[in-house]
Amino acid sequence: MLPDSEQEKVLETFRRELFEEGILQEGDSIGTDDGTLLRFLRARKFDLRESKKMIKNCQHWRKTVSGIGIDELYKQIDPFDYPGREEVFKSWSMYFHKTDKKGRPLNIQFFGGLNLPELYKHITPKKHWEAIVVNADSLPREILPAASHAAGRPIETSFVVVDLKGFGLSQFWQVKSLARDSFQISQDYFPETMGQLAIVNAPSSFTFIWSMIKPWLSKETVDKVEVLGSDYQKVLLDLVDAENLPETLGGKCRCEYEGGCDFSGAGPWMDERKKKLEEEAKVNSESLVNGDAKVEENGLSTPSELSSHASVISDNAKHEPIIVDNVDGKAIADSTPVTSEVLV
Repeated sequence: MLPDSEQEKVLETFRRELFEEGILQEGDSIGTDDGTLLRFLRARKFDLRESKKMIKNCQHWRKTVSGIGIDELYKQIDPFDYPGREEVFKSWSMYFHKTDKKGRPLNIQFFGGLNLPELYKHITPKKHWEAIVVNADSLPREILPAASHAAGRPIETSFVVVDLKGFGLSQFWQVKSLARDSFQISQDYFPETMGQLAIVNAPSSFTFIWSMIKPWLSKETVDKVEVLGSDYQKVLLDLVDAENLPETLGGKCRCEYEGGCDFSGAGPWMDERKKKLEEEAKVNSESLVNGDAKVEENGLSTPSELSSHASVISDNAKHEPIIVDNVDGKAIADSTPVTSEVLV
């Protein structure tokens, strides 16, 4: 790795060339801040040419994914609350929940109930994949900025906990293609956003499963993985305050919300969402009082309706971002260009 002084020079050149070549523009949702650009540089070991190629490919994907681009997709599918999420969670529970002792958002995933054929009776593979994509995008778009604001310092990565209790080879074969594509988009389009990955309740068959998964991952990602058996609670509690860790993983958190921690969405990102909704409702209400009625896309046009709507959305927004899985390998390839990460 380059010394800090050299990194700063490369970063300055990287930024200048990205803007000069039209790869980046101010306001791009990928982010134009130093932290974002450094993620791509680190992923390519500060090789300017390779880093530029990586972010250019990412920008192309962001503009074309699902035929409408990530920004429009994010408007259409709320990663914190979308149709079918209850059924998704029965099969593959995946959500962000509070933060660890370093201020990193926890990304908790449970694969034990995985049953894709049953899941796809309730949500199409395409919609499932799109939910995975917007969930991945929610990390740099909403979750990490909110975690940084709460911590008072930059928080650049998440801590992923994968619970494999009840997971076996039959389920692995179901999800193999989808998992591979999810890891791929994570590494290609959301690089350097996973700080640590703990796999708990790893079954005896995991040695074989890991031998299949490992080649999909970069060496840097593999180095961040710790595989644990059923005696994992102490390890997690060394990293996460008990009040922030769900009871199901050995912590003390029991979110007072229908669906518990899985659906609560608890974390600074939800505080930020609620604050934004309240501010928007206040502005709209003031406009109405002043005779400047502004009807939003939701069609509400009175202060009481706007206030009520904000309350409902802020409650619904507590539903955690889900990383849902989607399609078999062919269906994914047919429905959207695959190349980005999922929750790792």
